[in-house]
Formats: sequence, structure tokens, C-alpha cells
Amino acid sequence: MKINILTLYPEMFPGSLGYSLAGKALADGKVVLNIVNIRDFATDHYKSVDDTPFGGGAGMVMKPDIVDAALMATYTKGPLYYLSPRGYVFNQDTAKTWATDNQEMTFLCGRFEGVDERVLEKWHIQEISIGDFILSGGEPALITMLDAMIRLIPSVMGNAESAAEESFTDGLLEYPQYTKPQDWQGMTVPEVLTSGHHANIRQWRLEQSRILTKTRRPDLWTKYLANQQ
Repeated sequence: MKINILTLYPEMFPGSLGYSLAGKALADGKVVLNIVNIRDFATDHYKSVDDTPFGGGAGMVMKPDIVDAALMATYTKGPLYYLSPRGYVFNQDTAKTWATDNQEMTFLCGRFEGVDERVLEKWHIQEISIGDFILSGGEPALITMLDAMIRLIPSVMGNAESAAEESFTDGLLEYPQYTKPQDWQGMTVPEVLTSGHHANIRQWRLEQSRILTKTRRPDLWTKYLANQQ
């Protein structure tokens, strides 16, 4: 999988993606990051990439000609995304779709007050977000998305059951986990987990997932009940 990343801060990559499962996928060549510095396409002596917004207002806006030149030199095929708080919200289903498509993807990381709208219109760029909050730029959000996606690429995660039992996989939050020692500071592991009765363990885990989801994420619980029906 080839991932093109257009950014004003290329030094932010791979960042945390260079470690753990994502780092192994990069080292093994299963994922290739093509980092493109948007500032390389600036045309003036100062390498300017932004200007004041028409209509007034605080902040600066990334110039359409500069961003367009960077896209022209980089984009060839596959989905094209712009990291934006007004985009649709990335979730586990999105991560799974990206991981299984196994194609080239291109991401534009904005800064300042964002990118000139005309670039988004010309390139039919899909806007995507990690939630209803503002970051200083698209790079941290993209690292989060790619970490969620890369670990789901077939053969990246060693134990396939790990992905199958994670939070959100079946619409529920993951059940509590325990390991040795069995008795720690007076707190013991639930007896059912040491019983060796696999059917009872599965039922206990399901009930715990349901309780956690209903209590902590009523929005997910409502969706889960609708899907069950």
C-alpha cells in the first residue's frame, strides 16, 4: 500500500507510526509513505504557502496555486482526502475499508485556517475528521487514522483473533482483560475466567461488553440494539 502525504511539516512523519505494528509494516515494505513537502512548490523567495483570507478574518489560508501544484506532482490514483474538522468522522469501519482496499491513497494535511475551497472543489477531495475538536494541523489526525488502519492490513497483526475481539468490531466495547497474578493487592480475577469453561467465558465477556457499552456509550448501544433486531 502506498500512502502519499502532502504536508508543510514532513519531519512529523513517520512519528509514532515508526513503532509497533505500524513500524513493522513500514520496515517490511507492506506500507510505503511518500512524504511531500508542500512548501517545495512555493514560487517566491520566502517559500510562501499562505495568504490573508478574502472577506477578512483572523488567520491565513493555504494558497490554491501552491496546493494544486503539489497535488499535480503527486496524485495519480486512488482516494484523495483532506484532514478537516468539518469532514465526516473516521471510525473503525473506515479503518477496515482502507485496510482491505490495499490501494494507493493520498492525504492533504491543512494548516492555518485551512485550504482555499477552490482546490477542494477542483480535485473533488473528500474531507475527513477524527472528531469534533480542533488541532493545529492535519498531521496528528492523520497519524491516528493511519495507525488504526495499518494494524488491520492482512498479515500485519500476528493474531487475527486480536482484531476480531477488539472494541467496535461487533458494535460493542471490548470486555475487561486480566492477566497474572491471579490475586493482586486483594483483587482477584473473575472466577469464570479461570474455570476453563469456554462457553461460559464467551458469555461472560459478551455480557461485560454489553454492560460497558450501555453505560459508557449509549449511542453505540442504541445502534447495537437496532442491528440485533
